[in-house]
This record gives sequence, structure tokens and C-alpha cells, in this order.
Amino acid sequence: RLVDTDGDFSHIVQRKTRMQLVLLSAAVCGIEFCYAAETAFVSPILLKIGVPVVYMTLVWCLSPVLGFFLVPVFGSISDRCSSKFGRRRPFIVMLSIGIIIGLILVPNGERFGRLLGDVYATPSNTTSGFDDATNITTNVTTPPPPTMAPWIQRPHPLSILFTVIGVVLLDFSCDACQSPCRTYLLDVSTPEDHAVGLGTFTVMAGFGGSLGYIMGGINWSSTTFGESLGGHVKVVFTLVLLIHIVCVVMTITAIKEVPLDKLGVGEAHLQHKKVKHDNKKYRRFSNEEDDDEVPDYGAVKTEQNVSDTPHLPLPSEVSLKHYLKTIIHMPRALRILCVTNLFCWMSLVCYSLYFTDFVGQAVFGGSPSAAPGTEQHALYEEGVRIGSLAMSLYSASCSCYSLSLEKLISRFGARPVYVISQLIYTFGATMMVFLPRPVAVFVLSPCAGVMYATLFTMPYLLVAHYHSSQHFGDDDESESQSNMVSEVRGLGTDVAVVSSMVFVAQFLLSSCMGSIVQSLGTTKAVMGAAAMLSACGALCATKVVYLGL
Repeated sequence: RLVDTDGDFSHIVQRKTRMQLVLLSAAVCGIEFCYAAETAFVSPILLKIGVPVVYMTLVWCLSPVLGFFLVPVFGSISDRCSSKFGRRRPFIVMLSIGIIIGLILVPNGERFGRLLGDVYATPSNTTSGFDDATNITTNVTTPPPPTMAPWIQRPHPLSILFTVIGVVLLDFSCDACQSPCRTYLLDVSTPEDHAVGLGTFTVMAGFGGSLGYIMGGINWSSTTFGESLGGHVKVVFTLVLLIHIVCVVMTITAIKEVPLDKLGVGEAHLQHKKVKHDNKKYRRFSNEEDDDEVPDYGAVKTEQNVSDTPHLPLPSEVSLKHYLKTIIHMPRALRILCVTNLFCWMSLVCYSLYFTDFVGQAVFGGSPSAAPGTEQHALYEEGVRIGSLAMSLYSASCSCYSLSLEKLISRFGARPVYVISQLIYTFGATMMVFLPRPVAVFVLSPCAGVMYATLFTMPYLLVAHYHSSQHFGDDDESESQSNMVSEVRGLGTDVAVVSSMVFVAQFLLSSCMGSIVQSLGTTKAVMGAAAMLSACGALCATKVVYLGL
């Protein structure tokens, strides 16, 4: 039994129940509620406080730049975190605080700006249709209508500052918080539970996203509750804030983590032992006494008394600087997985950030710049609402497909499941380009849910498989010829590196998609790009190292 003077840790090596896995995944459900509110309302909020549309994509670029550099560093530090609360939970709490601050600042940035001196004149006419009660657009490149009242276009620097800070905090923290949440689940569950656990994680993500989009479509302003809180947007963000707090508390109290010093692998007492498997060179933080033992990649093992674990001094080469180098100098198998994940995320970002604008313009023939009250403006607003409802189906299909992923992998293997899932999304995006009809939007949107479920499950299942197998494929030996320095790889670092591809994808898409749409003169370019990028991801997935999974 795993016992220690501070408590009993035998629960770590026990198989987890479905309810335990649900509780461990509850935090990502709250994160997806936040995502739904963010993608639905951030763009119109920024437009209404006077942010020029030409700078809108730059706002969306700030978070991925921060995330690309900081998330892998957070993962590396969490692998070495010596907090008595564990290695992952302190980071979940820290990033959740960032989410909470963002959820407060985004809908209240204008109010804070007014309190500190920003002056808003009373509008002389209607304000473009971006009202709190009806707007649910997710487009980040929509220009303000030409009839927008002059008071909206006046500079309000403090309101803009508070809101932009909130947007960056919210977007970055939501993306970054997923890595420690996912690693926490992998750490406290057995390898046999990883497939079910990651599937549950994805189901909870789809469930939260689906309810979040539906909640954003309700006209809260017509209710007494909405009037008391100050309008539709404030109701949505308040509810999302409360839901997120409850979900995070459920997760961090679900299962007690084993502190690093109780594992016998603390920074001051890390056992330096090269774990060989098929003559491979990559080391992990481990505490094995026998090379034939089941791998633990930082987890406690059965029949281990952590208080009796021998401690050996940490070698000088295993420094934080050396450890961070493993983020750049990674095994070839991990590089291929990162490239595959990058293409997958780029294709999905096309959908998640620009889909409602595609439906409003390409499917319904509306125009976001049309004057309020005109037919084109009404068509665009109707398309935005239909697009948001379709996105709730995409989140729901993500949950449903996740339930079958484990059985599909067991039946057909990971390679065909990974490749075909991306080709399904390629087919759906292509058909929407050539059949821009409302029915097609509803029928084909679930294809994006298949991609989302795949993104949330397959890369991390493979990373966990690499670590539990103690090596990264047949090419590791050839790499060791050019680099004789052994690597120390942590699960948290590798999960964070793979997750950071979402930041690269969002940065690249936010930087160029507006120009692509403008040059081609149609928002069909969005779904065309999604189809091509997904096809590239499927091609890369054929080169991924699966190690018999």
C-alpha cells in the first residue's frame, strides 16, 4: 500500500470509476462554457467600445503568442513543482484565477473605463444590430456597419484597455488551463484508465461547449433576471463565471495528488537513472529499481511505500535550463505529432472563429456592413443565429463521438481512427463550400465535432503511450548518434508542447485569414482553407508513430 505520514495514497494505483473520471474532467466543461461566451460576444463587445476592426485580429493574436512560449514552460515547471497540493492542481487554480479575472473584465471593461474617466455620448440612433439581446456572432473580422453611431467610434482608451486585458487573460488562461487539467487526469489514473479518461475529458468538453452556445442564444434581456444584472451579455458571463468556479472545485477536490517529494523524485532528490527500453535513450523522471517494472512516468506504483523510497542526489546536468531544452530538442515522433496537431487545430480554428460569418454571408447572402433594418442586415443576423445553433450541434457531436473512440481504437487501431476522423471533417468542410445551404450547415457541422473529439483525445493518448512505453519509436537511436546527451522528458512538458500547437494555429489563422477572405471576395475561403488544412493533417497522421496502439 502507498502510505505516508501525511496520508494514504493507495487510491492512485486503483482503477477509477466513471464518476471519478467525470469529476476529474469537470474543469474542462467549465472552460468550454467560457470558450462559448468568448467566441460569441468578444468581437461585438470590442466593436461597441470603439476598437477599429483592422486591429481586431491583432487582439486575437496576443493570446496565442503568450501561450506558445508560456504553456510549455508551465508544463515543465509543473513536472518539478514541489507543492504539498501536488504538481498540477496549483497551476489549475492559478490559471482559473486568470479565467475569472477575464470573465469579469470582458463584459465590464466599459463600466470600469467610465468610472476612470472615459466619456460616452448618448447615441442618436440605433447601434448597428450588435445589441446584447440578439448578437451571438463569433466573427473576428467583421467591419462595423457604416451607419454606426459616431459615439461608438470615439476613442475610449481605458475601456479598450480593460477589455483587451480581459480578452487576453480569458483566451490565454482557457487554452493554458487545459494542459494541467489533462495531465492531472493522466497522473492520478492508471494507464488502463487513460483511454476512458481522455474520452470522458472530451465528452465533458463537448457537453460544456454545447450548453454554452445554447445559453448564449437565449434572450436573457427579456427576463427579470437579465434586467437586474444589466443585460444579456452580463447574464451570460455571470452564469459562466459561477459554472466555471463550481467545475474547477469539483476537479481539484476529486482525487488527492501525491506531492513530488512523496514520490521520491523531488528536485533536490531526483533519482538519476537512465531507463532503457529497446536501446532507446530518453529518460523520464522515474523511481524504478528494475527496468522490467511497469512504467510510471511520475506516478506512484503499487506496493510502494513512499516514506521508504531511497533518495539519490540530483545530477548537475538535470537543471531547469537543460530540461527546458527538451521542449525544442524533442524526439522525431513527438515532432510529427506536433505538426499533425498543428494542421488539425488550424483547420478547426477556421470553423470556430469564422463559421457564423460564413453562414451569415455565404449561406444566407447577408452583409455585416448593411444598415440596420435592411433585408441584407436581417439575413446576416439570421445566419449568425443559425450558425450558432449549428455550433451547438458540433459540440454535441464531439461528446457523442468521444464515447465511441475507445472502442474504435480497440477495433481498428489508432492510425485509421486518427486519419479517417480528419478526412470526415475534410469532407464536411468541402461539401459546405459547394453546398452553401442551411440544411447542409446543420447536417455537416457535426463533422467538425468529430475533429474536435479527435483533437482532444488522440494526441494525448499517444503522448501517454510514449511515456508508458518509455520510448518514442524506432528513430530514437539514430538521433542519439548526433546528440549523445541523454534527455529528461516529463509528461507535463510533452502534453503542454503538443497543446501549444493551438496557439500557433490561432496566431497564423488570425494573421492571414482576413486577408485571404478579402482577396478572394467570399467567406467560402474559410471552409475551403479548413478542408485543405484538415487533409494535410490526415496526411501527417499517416506518419505518426503509434507503437502498436
